[in-house]
Amino acid sequence: MQPSTFEETRPADYLIRLAASGLGKAYKGLATLEMAIRPGDVVLDLGCGPGTDLPAFAEAAGSSGLVIGVDSDPDAVRQAQERTAGLHQVEVREGDIQALSIPAASVDRVHTDRVLQHVPDPAAALTEARRVLRHGGMAVFAEPDWDTLVIDHPDLATARAYTRYITDHVVRNAALGRQLPRLAAAAGFHVVRVAPITAVFRDVQEADQVLALKRVTSRAVAAGYFTQDAADGWLDHLATQPFFASTTLFIITATVQFGG
Repeated sequence: MQPSTFEETRPADYLIRLAASGLGKAYKGLATLEMAIRPGDVVLDLGCGPGTDLPAFAEAAGSSGLVIGVDSDPDAVRQAQERTAGLHQVEVREGDIQALSIPAASVDRVHTDRVLQHVPDPAAALTEARRVLRHGGMAVFAEPDWDTLVIDHPDLATARAYTRYITDHVVRNAALGRQLPRLAAAAGFHVVRVAPITAVFRDVQEADQVLALKRVTSRAVAAGYFTQDAADGWLDHLATQPFFASTTLFIITATVQFGG
């Protein structure tokens, strides 16, 4: 196994790099199309991170629109503000997406991208999204289901243990992708469409940029999900043999109906 095959630490620009990847561009482009943003719309990006989606939303909303990004991380807010400094219709705020300081029925479009998988209470965030949307408004939620992660390896038990460790310990709401239609309906949305986006990786280094293979494996060993010997064999196989992995993200499009 080459030492440089796997990243040792998470890069500071992880979210920016993912957004610029082929995978990121593909599913983000679909999510933006699903939002059907119109000139003059008020668009709310919950958990906007470094603001990678905000310029596309601003372009769609036009000079008469308003795009609001909200994130709880002050550093992400700063990056998003710098990224959109030349866009007068974009505002970026620090805040909790589970308790928004935004008036009810004041927003036309709401968006999340791999954010609800991490929040303590996804149902509360969905309820807030529903509260701030106008009747006739639309929300698009893009969230993964980590139970769908499969990685090819001769020992299925090891591969399954790796996925199980992720769903048990790495991601707070690991199965949120499949749960979102139900949770959105419970929050008062009308779910109109669910689109699965399956990412397929044939290059181990490309996959490592998303899956953090070595770092997660080390944590799985410490947690007792497999032995160090099994982990060494697992990583060596991934680095030296033909690679295959896939995982599915779901894009849920939901509306607030008149009279709803």
